[in-house]
Amino acid sequence: METSSSDSKPDEPQTDKGMDTDRSMLRSDSGSGDDSLDGLSNRVPRCPLTPSLSPRKRTTSQSKTEPPLLRTNKRTIYTAGRPPWYNVTGTTFKEAFVIGLCGGSASGKTTVANKIIEALDVPWVVLLSMDSFYKVLNKEEQELAAKNEYNFDHPDAFDFELLVTVLRKLKKGKSIKVPVYDFTSHCRRKEWKTVYGANVVIFEGILAFANKELLKLLDMKVFVDTDSDIRLIRRLKRDISQRGRDISGIIKQYNKFVKPAFEQYIEPTVQVADIVVPRGGENFVALDLIVQHVHSQLEKREITVRSALASAHQGQPLPKTLSVMESTPQVRGMHTIIRNKETNRDEFIFYSKRLMRLLIEHALSFLPLKITGVSILRAGETMEQALMAVCKDIRLGKILIQTNHDTGEPELHYLRLPKDISEDYVILMDSTVSTGAAALMAVRVLLDHDVAEDKIFLLSLLMAEMGVHSVAYAFPKVRIITTAVDKEVNDQFHIIPGIGNFGDRYFGTDAPSDRCDSDEGMDF
Repeated sequence: METSSSDSKPDEPQTDKGMDTDRSMLRSDSGSGDDSLDGLSNRVPRCPLTPSLSPRKRTTSQSKTEPPLLRTNKRTIYTAGRPPWYNVTGTTFKEAFVIGLCGGSASGKTTVANKIIEALDVPWVVLLSMDSFYKVLNKEEQELAAKNEYNFDHPDAFDFELLVTVLRKLKKGKSIKVPVYDFTSHCRRKEWKTVYGANVVIFEGILAFANKELLKLLDMKVFVDTDSDIRLIRRLKRDISQRGRDISGIIKQYNKFVKPAFEQYIEPTVQVADIVVPRGGENFVALDLIVQHVHSQLEKREITVRSALASAHQGQPLPKTLSVMESTPQVRGMHTIIRNKETNRDEFIFYSKRLMRLLIEHALSFLPLKITGVSILRAGETMEQALMAVCKDIRLGKILIQTNHDTGEPELHYLRLPKDISEDYVILMDSTVSTGAAALMAVRVLLDHDVAEDKIFLLSLLMAEMGVHSVAYAFPKVRIITTAVDKEVNDQFHIIPGIGNFGDRYFGTDAPSDRCDSDEGMDF
């Protein structure tokens, strides 16, 4: 699955350069790149992710019956959320289900992979190709490759050490960087592709079963068996149109390297396959069996996080990692105003911004200069302006987390994080924290991107004791900073007395009575 395009707005600093970009899509189509998104923007009316503050009129929030959409200033992306991949301790409790697809060159492995992805209809599927892991050629090997004298079908042509490392990290839910191989120049490009998060990983390659360490990482092994004549015809079409090769060179390479390598290294690995798929993508019976098995395995791995958080840590003292801003008369006065449901929107925004500025200033007293801000959309985005006002040229990231209305669980829909975020201290921002489910997910995302736990600072205008305990229990090194802590959460997981739905009050939107989105800052 590809990862995301930028959604920066005109009034934000230009943070796109050097960004790691992650895109989540319901159905991944490897190789299609950004072009696969263009048609979507023509089918859906455009509107900004965050409504404009002027004019300040009340509108109605998007109904939950509409398709999940992420609208940016450039694209409209059809998204699907990734459910929790960790337990209440913040530890990854389930690894991605990895399907290995092996078969001869041009046997239809990518076609089979895409058909499996389409039939699975589950969020966050990653397609990883072995073609990305060809070794870097030296000058002599480059010259041989230019003359079609280099054997790209031999096991020695692949960087198995890097491949195993990348697939192992991806299986554990970590962020990875995948090399991009240029088949025209026979070398790796400077830009590597960042990939993160998956319920299912589909790994395809001609030698997918040729390495023992690699085989250990595969939960299901599928061999795509296609007639050799068909494979040759496909290879001719592909290499001429996509890789700039000539017919004589392709035939020469096929007879000298491709065919012998298939007979010696690829065909024998059919013995380790769990399923053999004759005729590739046209074999719908075999594809249906694969999809049924994957669904059954995913069902066994499901777990509920939100309900577990609601029943945990009751009666415990507040953790030492919590810092509550001093409750001065000014702070208490502003809380009185924003907690009052009769406060008009202009005053709610004004005093919320004042509190945010004070909270940011308070948090900076614990931090060095090199920091990055990450907001949990949409309500956490309201804190970005206060952060930018006191931190010149700060880099910003965004994470969109929403509630699944069927399961009640938080789901990760979208993220965009600055490049090399692991080197910085991170201010993680959300307007309110109730059970802590969204905050837990956001922290887990940062940890998966190699941000040190003790470099994460969670900032919120208002938190419930339950949320404080949930975050502190799962991540004891994360610093938690807020302006106030309320004791109770009601049956709908709303803070009592709380602020109401912060996102709707700030942006001037009315949520339907049955709607509770984690990004509104009210649920979690």
